[in-house]
Amino acid sequence: MSPGSGISGIAEPVRSRERSARDVTTEAIERIERIETSADALNAFISYDRDVAIRQAAAIDVRIETGENTLALAGVPIAIKDNIATLDFDTTCASKILKGYRSPYDATAIRRLKEAGAVIIGKTNMDEFGMGSSTEFSAFGPTRNPLDRTRVPGGSSGGSAAAVAAGLVAGALGSETGGSVRQPAAFCGIVGIKPGYGRVSRYGLVAYASSLDQIGVFGRTVRDAALLLDVISGHDPLDSTSTPMPVDPVCNTLSSDIDRLVIGVPREYFPEQLDPRIADLCRTTLQRFAALGATIREVSLPHTAYAIPTYYLIATAEASTNLARYDGVRYGVRADTDSTAELYARTRSEGFGEEVKRRIMLGTYALSAGYYDAYYARAQKVRTLIARDFTRVFDDGVDVLFTPTAPTTAFALCEKSNDPYAMYLSDCFTVTANLAGVPAMSIPVGLVDGLPVGGQLLAKRGDEATMVRAAYALEQALHV
Repeated sequence: MSPGSGISGIAEPVRSRERSARDVTTEAIERIERIETSADALNAFISYDRDVAIRQAAAIDVRIETGENTLALAGVPIAIKDNIATLDFDTTCASKILKGYRSPYDATAIRRLKEAGAVIIGKTNMDEFGMGSSTEFSAFGPTRNPLDRTRVPGGSSGGSAAAVAAGLVAGALGSETGGSVRQPAAFCGIVGIKPGYGRVSRYGLVAYASSLDQIGVFGRTVRDAALLLDVISGHDPLDSTSTPMPVDPVCNTLSSDIDRLVIGVPREYFPEQLDPRIADLCRTTLQRFAALGATIREVSLPHTAYAIPTYYLIATAEASTNLARYDGVRYGVRADTDSTAELYARTRSEGFGEEVKRRIMLGTYALSAGYYDAYYARAQKVRTLIARDFTRVFDDGVDVLFTPTAPTTAFALCEKSNDPYAMYLSDCFTVTANLAGVPAMSIPVGLVDGLPVGGQLLAKRGDEATMVRAAYALEQALHV
């Protein structure tokens, strides 16, 4: 059964035993092999294994035969970004330094997917350790956009986004530090959700910047993405940052009724430099919202201009600390030398890619004696101001915010890979949500020159339900 049927369209026949999870999984593996071994390969997957996937599927068929007929994801093949720990596949973070590393445990999100009956089909390509916006910075080569093989799929979760957009799987997990789910979702024309900080456990997510990282989800529709989010959400005692309060399922609130919903439009997200065609599509989308009964209100998030430098100071500083553990001593690649000092230096020099080393050096500088207060400490203060901007707007009666997801459509391969500053600006509309810890998502709103444009919705902390309901209503209106 094709992923075009959606997650429910795959799971329902498996639950009712009209189809077997084994057959569905076999078809998925054959699709992946057909695409990824062709001359037109996407390079979306780092690893997949027919035998492992079939073994999982067979176990799900047994569970259904013995009475477990309520599995939300029964037999649904799901792809996983390669920085989320899995027992059945290597977890490399698309880095030479973790070549061949196999986690001794499943991440909490993976465990919950399996409990819901999903088949973990394989691990997807990414920018090394999540550091990039194009999935070009991978030790396994770049991933290509399934809509145009000459362009990037976005990053850093580009492999997951490409796999869903190409119909290889119905859903996938990615991760976000500054837009790595929403931006590739926009570039590939699918739905991507970044939950609010703490809603989804980070246990088993390889750390890049711990105060910003979150696991997110991809689906071809809002309902599919919402269903995946519901499965992996909830408190986890293994993650000290996990929200201790119960979370309500967002799927239960999907409705086309958004009458009286107040949608804020931050003027800072529509600068003069924004491609006018993207701006026009977003304004047309706002007219759709108004036609559905929503109230449109212009608002201001005045500290948005400081988001990129603030993000790249905090994220790189935390990365400098988190990546210090990769030294060739405990796991991963180890340089062949008897000198301890040379072991550290050679392992890290040979194991890390250029972009990762660039960010480690920037973060180490920001944390160094004499510069900590000037850079890292000041960035944390500005982060507080950015978060207060969101709090003020939501406290003033705004239910959700709407903005462009990215300032451009998918750019060409190699167009920005040698210009770090231009690459970093790809995240200018997305990093604020990570800094503030609020939920955000991207949904397709149209095409420019045949390439998809994403519209971004953001909500207050803990209110994923309203955000997803607004996205669902828009999706229904756009497909009428």
